[in-house]
Amino acid sequence: DPSSSSLTQNSVVPELPGFYYDSEKNRYFRLLPGHNNYNPLTKESIQYKAMECKRLRLIEEEEKQKKKTARPGLNSSVLLQKRQLGLLSSTSYCRLVHELKVNCMQRRKIEIHSPDSSVAGTNNFKIIVADVACERIFTVNDVEHGGCKYGIINLSGLGKESLTVEMYDNLYFTNRKVNSVCWASLTHPDSHVLYPFLNSVLAETPGCASLLPASLFSSTNPGDRPGMLCSFKISTAWSCAWCLNPQADNCFSTGLTRRVLVTNVVTGHRQTFGTSSDVLAQQFATQTPMLYNGCRSGEIFSIDVRQRNRKGQSWKAIRLFHDSAVTSIRLLEAEHYLIAADMAGKIKLWDLRTAKCVKQYKGHHNEYAVLPVHVNEKEGLLTAVGQDCYTRIWSLQDAHLLRTIPSPHPSSKDAIPSVVFSSRLGGSRGVPGLLMAVKQDLYHFSYN
Repeated sequence: DPSSSSLTQNSVVPELPGFYYDSEKNRYFRLLPGHNNYNPLTKESIQYKAMECKRLRLIEEEEKQKKKTARPGLNSSVLLQKRQLGLLSSTSYCRLVHELKVNCMQRRKIEIHSPDSSVAGTNNFKIIVADVACERIFTVNDVEHGGCKYGIINLSGLGKESLTVEMYDNLYFTNRKVNSVCWASLTHPDSHVLYPFLNSVLAETPGCASLLPASLFSSTNPGDRPGMLCSFKISTAWSCAWCLNPQADNCFSTGLTRRVLVTNVVTGHRQTFGTSSDVLAQQFATQTPMLYNGCRSGEIFSIDVRQRNRKGQSWKAIRLFHDSAVTSIRLLEAEHYLIAADMAGKIKLWDLRTAKCVKQYKGHHNEYAVLPVHVNEKEGLLTAVGQDCYTRIWSLQDAHLLRTIPSPHPSSKDAIPSVVFSSRLGGSRGVPGLLMAVKQDLYHFSYN
């Protein structure tokens, strides 16, 4: 019966233990035991095959330059006509224009040059973090024989015709895992880089948080470079944040196992705040001396760093709760709202004045990874990379999913892209767009 077959295709197919459903052949097949050396019919291999087919299909659509819009009738001429007729306010017009630009972004590969030819393109990108001016990005790369090394990429070469960047490396590398990186403004804006380590594989090597001068990464004579500024021994670190508020000058925070450590890099003075869970995400407010923390338990709380250490939980000023581990938090510019992402794939916008969730950004995929979210208020965009290696961009105002960008490489745990989005990559006169680092490659998605 044609009606019954169409009903089967449109309805949810029940999952039978020991079997998988092939949608193309419209029948069940038995899964073989997964303990043998080679088994083409395991649940994981079937899911991976389906994901890879979807990724290749989306890549093919992008290569055909099909500029599909997220909403019907969304194009520049229609938007301009409605704006001239007074049917759109200035705020709505700007938001829709940004949405149109997001859907028209196209991928181009960037050439990476280095004074040392052995540096560029030899190690997989793990983390990229842009400075405030987006003139350069700090990179953490996985080394083939284990551990991580660091570099800085100068984005001034991101021209409209040729996409080239300069990457500078140094001799610092570690056999310890780097979970978090942030820029630090000690002598001038973004003068240093702060990164905490996990404990080494070797038991006798403790974890530490290091402050590295950005001037180490340059094309000048290595003998003229200053050494590492300071290194603080700490226990297992999950997150870090630098404070830009004058009331807590020259301070940084590290989120540890069941405690928060606030350190002054000049005096070495430390404040410790005990927590009931590991602190996976942190950010300082700039208008007030408050530190916001996201925990593995799903709790989000704030600390006034001016107060002395206290026992118990009485020092927690604001408390919010997710159902899963919080992996990233971002304060909006006015600091009345906070965006938080968790390991259940939920991204929520919280109103800090009422302690209530006012929006949810749906579509993000995460199960166990510590993944960041990126907020661009000027363009009204929210960006996050999921554990499935897809980069998703939402409208910050109405939480509408604007675009889903597949990774140029097959999805895997060690190939989750790291991204940076800015309207001025390379400085005040730079090119706008999305920068994506995955495996050994760097890509630019033009936003114009």
